[in-house]
Amino acid sequence: MTRDLINQPPHYQSPGGIETIDVIEEFELGFHLGNVVKYVLRAGKKDDRIADLQKARWYLTRMIEKETHE
Repeated sequence: MTRDLINQPPHYQSPGGIETIDVIEEFELGFHLGNVVKYVLRAGKKDDRIADLQKARWYLTRMIEKETHE
């Protein structure tokens, strides 16, 4: 069976079959917070775990800066 790496990449799915995009859309997280969730949930599944967590932190910091300067 061939995996659909475009529509259902394994690094964005939980063991229970929940997809990251569904969580982001359901909670209406937007770009920055959506990326935080994306990188936290995929941490270590595709790339280096620490790199994924650093990316999540970068987006969270960016969102905090955006919110505090509005």
